[in-house]
Amino acid sequence: MQSTKVLEHFQIAADKEPKSIYPFSPVYHVPYKGKEVIVKKTQKPLERAEALAKYTRSLRANGVPIVTPIKMDTNNPQELEDACYVVYPFIHGKSYTATHTQIYASGCLLGRIHALPPKGELFQLPEYAVYDFTNEEVEESVRAITTHSKRNRVTFPITQLEEKLLSCVTKQSCLKELLLPHVLTPHDYKANNLVFTPEPYLIDPDNAAKVPRVFDLALALLLFHNELSFAPDHVFTVEQWKAFLSGYYQFVQVTEVEKRVWKMALEHVFLDEVMWLMAEVPEDWEKPSQRQLFLSVVHLLLHSQPYEI
Repeated sequence: MQSTKVLEHFQIAADKEPKSIYPFSPVYHVPYKGKEVIVKKTQKPLERAEALAKYTRSLRANGVPIVTPIKMDTNNPQELEDACYVVYPFIHGKSYTATHTQIYASGCLLGRIHALPPKGELFQLPEYAVYDFTNEEVEESVRAITTHSKRNRVTFPITQLEEKLLSCVTKQSCLKELLLPHVLTPHDYKANNLVFTPEPYLIDPDNAAKVPRVFDLALALLLFHNELSFAPDHVFTVEQWKAFLSGYYQFVQVTEVEKRVWKMALEHVFLDEVMWLMAEVPEDWEKPSQRQLFLSVVHLLLHSQPYEI
């Protein structure tokens, strides 16, 4: 749907077609009644979009700095054709620059979110259930990664990566059967979804779900610096990871089971979240900083021992 049509449904006037500020999904930064707002896609169908809105309002009521749908003269969110859209306030603040203070505060915020009771039945958020990767999927992804790396003259430990990912496939059933603590979470917790006011403020909660807590923590380690030009072109250093965990542990105490399966969880989240990113987004390989991040995250996967929890 054209962006102006989307805005019309929310009774937002537009003199010209707004351009998305995000390359992979429509996200429009526009004025509304003298204020700045963000109009973007959210979860679908409408029932899930409304459940997400209920969840974010609950987080905000519990003191979590997070965007929630603004009050409008029409429904917000809305289902338009085959997608759902929502209008959030635009939050002014500073971008992430990887200072110790920002990293510690980001860990604190994730800890505050994870510390809340996981009352998933109240919000009807989708529950994580991705434990069905196959060897064929891994082999296909590795072929794509090999093509991208050769085209961009990047030297990768492809053989080691493939061996590691194939071993991850064999561990899925074990992870699925474990009674790991689950949390409700925005589940895309990374620097480009935060602004600092100066405390971190979560501006994109639209991937919210009920997931194993240790998976959400692993995702933060692997991709916190993804898709942000101001961020370092590598994963957290060991010292930065310790700073993040120091903030996180102000609110959460991980279990012994989570500590035991941490490496397995890290590998599984790479399989689920990083493998497809490296295989399916060829334009990322054209960016030097993103290529360096890919090298860094693969190195972490193959040498994860220093990154304990």
